[in-house]
Amino acid sequence: MPTYEYRCSKCKKDFEVFQKITDDPINKCPNCGGSVERLIGATNFILKGSGWYKSDYAQRDVPSKSESASCSAGKSKPSCQGCPASNND
Repeated sequence: MPTYEYRCSKCKKDFEVFQKITDDPINKCPNCGGSVERLIGATNFILKGSGWYKSDYAQRDVPSKSESASCSAGKSKPSCQGCPASNND
């Protein structure tokens, strides 16, 4: 059952109500009896199954540092000893 957030225009109190989707919105504040408006709140949901970006279209293979490293200096500089591109074999 969804949770709906409301705010009273009289006492400015925010409150939540568990309601069915088919239920009518609440008109009166339970605290002071003033008129209320339904707020739009952030929701959390997870897309499951195939066909969604996370499971099917996201980049899966990210090259490692050693594969993507390119150094024009190579082994010519002493500072490159720890560099993956120097390949000290």
